[in-house]
Amino acid sequence: MYNIAVHKAETLKKRPLDSELTFGTIFTDHMFTMDYVAPEGWKNPRIEPYQPLVMDPSTMVLHYGQAIFEGIKAYRRSNGKVGIFRPRSYISRLNRSAERLCIPSVDEELFFEALTKLVDLESDWVPKSKETSLYIRPFIIATDPYLGVRPSNTYKFMIILSPVGAYYPEGFKPVRIFVTDRYVRAVKGGLGSVKTPANYAASLMAAEEAKKAGYTQVLWLDGCQFKYIEEVGTMNIFFVINDEVITPPLEGSILGGMTRDSVLYAARNWGLRVKEQPITIDEVYEAYRKGALQEIFGTGTAAVISPVSELRWNDKVIIPGDGNVGKVSQKLYDYISGVQYGLLPDDFSWVTEL
Repeated sequence: MYNIAVHKAETLKKRPLDSELTFGTIFTDHMFTMDYVAPEGWKNPRIEPYQPLVMDPSTMVLHYGQAIFEGIKAYRRSNGKVGIFRPRSYISRLNRSAERLCIPSVDEELFFEALTKLVDLESDWVPKSKETSLYIRPFIIATDPYLGVRPSNTYKFMIILSPVGAYYPEGFKPVRIFVTDRYVRAVKGGLGSVKTPANYAASLMAAEEAKKAGYTQVLWLDGCQFKYIEEVGTMNIFFVINDEVITPPLEGSILGGMTRDSVLYAARNWGLRVKEQPITIDEVYEAYRKGALQEIFGTGTAAVISPVSELRWNDKVIIPGDGNVGKVSQKLYDYISGVQYGLLPDDFSWVTEL
């Protein structure tokens, strides 16, 4: 047990109706905060009322972007309890991101206790309806008041909570994706394999252009040859070709998603043929042309499984299968969401129940 102080809010917010929930617009009554000062290390872990931050205009994160974050979800389970999906995996990934950004690591047991204690305190905020959850956002920012390019000597680690509905307005329905060969999200040796705000800032222009063209998200190609498929929007991408499940390998420019890992684990356990291998957009188009492209779907914490009905690649339109939700996508969505909500057995011990 760690000495995490708890300072409760004097006034509590009105709880929203499940039907009012969108994504990332409402926040709970409390948050977790901890500070880092070199050379003492992380100190003063506390749960306190949700409130604005006071920052010096020269705070380093505002100028040099030294920051990392995670996205975790808690669910109202069928037995009425709250379950957090794979929290320790997300905690470990945050520390991998921290290493790449020269941010001091966080004690993972302290992180886990802070996370579970905060969610337990705010358990009334976990919604009950289908496709709703409590989104958990841990993050670390550099806080030195200094204008100069170097790692900060001080940091703030925080966890905030947000009750959410479906990430995409479509819910679990196929979405249309635009393939960009103009913009780059990441390259090997860069920041693509870590969860840092810079990756998402780099995606905004292409995403906006895709939306103006009537598409939900962007499919990213590699930054050197513009032919190898990497990610779709903020998700990992999968293809089902001739009954084989294929996803690009993690080679430094792709974020290793927890949902991606869950899909690979479940699919292999079911005996499906699974490959992590490079795949080009030309190969996908050729599979479509031959009638071998059965499904495309994205995976991520926010949307879980997001089936794709169409890829627009320059003047070519690629439609997997009949354009509807495929059997593999449906089975994976039903299984993972079933485990998350406690409707199916947790065969792989993915859920921490409070």
